[in-house]
Amino acid sequence: MNSPALPPVPNAAQPSGAGITYAAAGVDVEAGDRAVELMKDAVKATHNASVLGGVGGFAGLFDVSRLLTYRRPLLATSTDGVGTKVAIAQAMDVHDTIGFDLVGMVVDDIVVVGAEPLYMTD
Repeated sequence: MNSPALPPVPNAAQPSGAGITYAAAGVDVEAGDRAVELMKDAVKATHNASVLGGVGGFAGLFDVSRLLTYRRPLLATSTDGVGTKVAIAQAMDVHDTIGFDLVGMVVDDIVVVGAEPLYMTD
């Protein structure tokens, strides 16, 4: 059943995704690639020996072998957003602090439970 407020749900008779591109959805893939190149060195500077793989892939790898020495190893992770700060940043045309706020909130959420921040997810 389809809601009148929503587009119909695709079925086998309807081709899904035909003609849809990242660009049509407002995604600039080349700008994303440039952003990765611009931040790659800064990101690599945060790596330690446990970080495996490179920057810019779809997933990161983190060697947790050292956890084998613990009686009850746990991993803590947190993902957060900056909420309305994006709207404020856009209104003020100031975007150079949003990332700091995001990392700070995620790290704080991990540290407050007594864990060590090991990696960042998005």
